[in-house]
Amino acid sequence: MLPPDLASLARALSLGLIPALQAPAFLSPQPVLSPAASACAVLRNTLGSTLVGFSGSGYNATATGAWNLFNSLDRPTCIVYPQTASDVQVTMRSIYEYGARYAVQAGGHSAMIGWNSITNGILISFENMTRVSYDANTNWISLEPGMRLSDAEIALEPHGISLIGGRATDVGVGLLLGGGISFAAPLYGWSADRIAEMDVVLVTGELVTASAANEHSDLFRALKGGANRFGIVTEFRIYAAKTGRKDEKRWFGGSVTYPGSANQALLKATVNYIKNVVDPKASAVISLNTLNISASDATILYVFYMGESLPRPIFGEFLSIPNTSQCFSPMSYFDLTSLVPGNARGNGQQFGSSSWLGDEETFLNGCNRFLRFTEAFAEPHLVASSLTISPIPVSQWEASLSGPNAMGNPGVPYASINFDLTYAPGEAVRPNDVDEGFKLMLTETPPSHGLPLFISESDTSQDVFETYGDLPFLMATYAKYDPTRFNMEHTDGPIGL
Repeated sequence: MLPPDLASLARALSLGLIPALQAPAFLSPQPVLSPAASACAVLRNTLGSTLVGFSGSGYNATATGAWNLFNSLDRPTCIVYPQTASDVQVTMRSIYEYGARYAVQAGGHSAMIGWNSITNGILISFENMTRVSYDANTNWISLEPGMRLSDAEIALEPHGISLIGGRATDVGVGLLLGGGISFAAPLYGWSADRIAEMDVVLVTGELVTASAANEHSDLFRALKGGANRFGIVTEFRIYAAKTGRKDEKRWFGGSVTYPGSANQALLKATVNYIKNVVDPKASAVISLNTLNISASDATILYVFYMGESLPRPIFGEFLSIPNTSQCFSPMSYFDLTSLVPGNARGNGQQFGSSSWLGDEETFLNGCNRFLRFTEAFAEPHLVASSLTISPIPVSQWEASLSGPNAMGNPGVPYASINFDLTYAPGEAVRPNDVDEGFKLMLTETPPSHGLPLFISESDTSQDVFETYGDLPFLMATYAKYDPTRFNMEHTDGPIGL
């Protein structure tokens, strides 16, 4: 029982005769901000509202702008739009100090969920860093990370040069950190191996320049194939390839379209091409469709040669297979870079990769297993699936202008394999049964012994670093530049370090 004086006070409060006492504001519980919200608040004060967005049309356009629908549904706590390397340094210092999760988006062309988007974290968007220039004295191209490769090629074409980037026009500069394969890779090498040096912001916010010849040569090598694990590159300086202007038709080639019934013959021709073709002026890419939902679906072969025609000893087997159409002409290198348009946005995407030696049984087994997977899960989930074969000749490694990369030269010709799924419109979540079936298919079609996977076309479940030639080097380099493992624990990316 309450004492009489307290009982009277309680009754008076219950009848409203005495106003309820309010705790002083300084004693009221204060909301606890998340690490990302805390870092965003600091960045808003430091960088200003122009460079840090929490909402609005610009925020929405960036958040929903990723090529992969699965990555366009995330909602970052805030988006930072750096304009300089210094802005990136400030951003990473706050992220590091508060222990916030983060992601980095360049061109946004990633099939890996979460590698370039984030919810409850900070997104660094490079859409304000799109400068490209050329120094004829050094023959270097300077390139910021927000540039789309097609836009860079347009800017460089009047100089008669190219950076030797990718094969689809809407791919971003982030391709360089994955290695990068162009239609002329047998002649010019991996795209990453044309990099002369890079400015890199480490997880602590420190800015360093890495090259093959300075004290950060280990970081330089690791970045060439290390994707987003070793730092944020704020500028690439690349050795220009003097490929000629668009009116200089130094190449000949184009595409051949085949019915699905030609796939077995195409695989046989592909195996022979991988084993026997050593001319670096020749290039071929084969994309076999494994989901034929309309008469227009077909397999496409891209073939090119630096010369006036396609040599029959190199391409004759391909050209002898019955096909539905051919489109060949003299071409400039600029024409090659413009041949494959950017893929339409708005669908969920999923990649997986393998690497195979020139063994016909391996190719047939891999294609059949992917075909069976597609047949099992196509309805109602998939609208397209394809298996793309990129021959990787020894010359592609030997053409390096900047020393070894992270992947490691296996010393043999082989093929990089890309399994590519496009989900039905509006399918906003990857179905568990399809995802599990896809991962099972990947285990059934493993890379041949000693061959690296192509990280830009791999699934998030694949341990790509394990397939690289010198994993201990990569692990030691990562530990040197990120001893607290901040990147591995606070952003999504390749597993295995």
